[in-house]
Amino acid sequence: MDKILLRGCRFYGYHGALPEENRLGQIFVVDAELSLELTQASVSDDLADTVHYGLIFDVIKHQVENQTYQLLEKLGGAICQAIFEQFPPVQAIQLRIFKENPPIAGHYESVGVELERTR
Repeated sequence: MDKILLRGCRFYGYHGALPEENRLGQIFVVDAELSLELTQASVSDDLADTVHYGLIFDVIKHQVENQTYQLLEKLGGAICQAIFEQFPPVQAIQLRIFKENPPIAGHYESVGVELERTR
């Protein structure tokens, strides 16, 4: 299966189980890997034969910036559901969501979740 990739998409949102996360917000980094058939697009060179990754970016941005969830798992599920609803050619999604600065004492690059969904 072919793939469309979005890596390192950065958004500011208000998700988290702790009150300060919902009040102050933070940056979320999202990677998305969408599996779909791209053979026709590779021959036709026509945007109508693929899924516009700018529109995928907009779907992710809307969920991260305009919704509020306690869990990254819920945010990821909502993103996957919205992508499946709006883009029928997408057959599977691998999604990673990271928080670089959650309120956790310690030294680390980020924390996050990875979800895999198929139709």
